[in-house]
Amino acid sequence: MDTPTSDMEKMALEENADRKLLIAVDFGTTFSGVAWAQTRRPDVQTIIIQWPDSTSGGLEGISSDKVPTELRYNGDECQWGFQVDDFGPRHQWFKLDLDPNQSRGVSDLSRQYPDQHALPPGYNASGEKLCTDYLTALRKHTEEVLKHKLPQSILKSTPIEYIITVPAVWSDSAQAKTRSCAEAAGMGKQLMIISEPEAAAIYALHAMDPHSIKIGDTFVLCDAGGGTVDLISYTVSALKPILQVEEAATGTGRLCGSTFLNRIFNKYLVDKLGLNEEWDEEVVEDAMKRFELVTKKAFRGSPTEEFVIPVPGLADDPSQGVRRGKFRMTGADVSKIFEPVVQEVVTLVRGQIAATNKSVKAVLLVGGFGQNAYLRETIRAAIDPGVEVMQPPNGWTAVVRGALMKGLSQLEPTTARVKVASRSARKHYGTERMAKYDAVKHAKRPNYWDAYDGEYKVNDMDWFIRKGDPVTEDKSFKRQYHKVWPVAEGHNKAVSQDLLVSQDPDNSGAPTYKDAGDVKYLARLTADLSCIPANDLAQKTGKDGRQYYSVHYDIEMTYYSAHTKYSMVYKNVKYDSVTVEYV
Repeated sequence: MDTPTSDMEKMALEENADRKLLIAVDFGTTFSGVAWAQTRRPDVQTIIIQWPDSTSGGLEGISSDKVPTELRYNGDECQWGFQVDDFGPRHQWFKLDLDPNQSRGVSDLSRQYPDQHALPPGYNASGEKLCTDYLTALRKHTEEVLKHKLPQSILKSTPIEYIITVPAVWSDSAQAKTRSCAEAAGMGKQLMIISEPEAAAIYALHAMDPHSIKIGDTFVLCDAGGGTVDLISYTVSALKPILQVEEAATGTGRLCGSTFLNRIFNKYLVDKLGLNEEWDEEVVEDAMKRFELVTKKAFRGSPTEEFVIPVPGLADDPSQGVRRGKFRMTGADVSKIFEPVVQEVVTLVRGQIAATNKSVKAVLLVGGFGQNAYLRETIRAAIDPGVEVMQPPNGWTAVVRGALMKGLSQLEPTTARVKVASRSARKHYGTERMAKYDAVKHAKRPNYWDAYDGEYKVNDMDWFIRKGDPVTEDKSFKRQYHKVWPVAEGHNKAVSQDLLVSQDPDNSGAPTYKDAGDVKYLARLTADLSCIPANDLAQKTGKDGRQYYSVHYDIEMTYYSAHTKYSMVYKNVKYDSVTVEYV
């Protein structure tokens, strides 16, 4: 490279030192979306709508706000998104394999109506490989699109940071796997993780008329997608300088998205027409496309509605409603297809409203399924008439738009429009400690003599966060701990502290002891003290007259949108940090 070019690149780097390109990825169960913006122009936020299809490897194949979360391996070729046609086996729903322990992972609907073309989990590829390959294809396509949207000089000199969304109810393990897959897909080490319902709420509340929002208003957000339906609730706590909300009830979710409408319709067709001699995959494909693109969206709930489904090649049969290659369905027929799915969503919405213990102003429906008119009207009829049911604009892309807004506000706080001031802890978090033995309180518990304090001790739990406690983002707080050991045992090279967690599914309260209830190991913090001379460690005389090393240290906790950071601090120095699950 010649000197002039080198100088020009150097100048571009200096000019763009404070510029970043932010790319948000809504990694969905059935569909995924991408949005991007530059920190210098945070007001210009763009959704990627160009995707390659099975006939074109370029950018202009399909125009859509989202792309299917599907993969197919054809030899060494990895087909993804719209490149995967409707025929033959394909990998679907592999995102859920990152957190197989979620109770919502298997629902009655998914057992009753499996996809006939979906490959089983783990078939010829692990969930992590599938997610990595899909995210790799998504990243490469995104960066190819950006080459046509921005000058090469800016792309070469501007750092790119990615944001990826995850369900709020996912475990620490699932979030770690998501981060690992995204990093392996080339999305960088500076990856931001944001919870899906929070991202959706940020956009949905921002899109509302600000004059209609008052302090104390509570909103239930229902993100109804293709595979999953997630809910969360917020109460408005401030209007100025920006809208601030506090979590009013912890999130819930279930596998009852709109994909199940397609699966139930498929079964309905097979049961109704499958014995016809001309029945084949082509008939199914044409019928499914009409149901997906027209019937599902147009249905309003009236039993007198009529829908025409193409079934090319089938012979006329008035008894089955087939005439001239068309099959007629009434609104009553379509209602039977919708009913099992919609009722599961209604149950979730009712449960979330009840969990707030507050007067709810409105239910905000986002996600693809959330834009469905029949779902909206069914929810409206099933809840208190005083609660509005609203569909904010751009509902299908609310998650990726909100994730981009959140990411921009993290880098440029002045761009924030909606802030989640606090959340409700989803579990109990704490550590095991030594407590003075109390014969009444600790009856039947094993105890031991502590020579340093000259008293009997027992191990019990010290919960620094209890389920349901409000948790404030970005603000750290400390909890002090104390460990001693005899000087005669020499210089301890390290001090460790285990972090423990309890889900408390029955809401019976935090367990008193580690071996009671469902207390589980979360992470371990260790302070390496080997660099500190023994003479610099504090010494104290115990009740037994012996000399002991005495170390006071803090555990510092900081909570973010989709993870928590714990640090061990000794004499104002951070010795170890771990990033663990969303609180």
